[in-house]
Amino acid sequence: MDILYLLVPLSVVLVLLILGALWFAVDRGQFDNLEQEGERILRDD
Repeated sequence: MDILYLLVPLSVVLVLLILGALWFAVDRGQFDNLEQEGERILRDD
């Protein structure tokens, strides 16, 4: 039972870090144009 006092706060912190990273990526426009990066590999520049 004592391990839950450690694991529950660590899991909450991990979830908050993941949500923060996702918010950061969305805020910076990482997911704005997904098709462009897929087509960029096929084009010969």
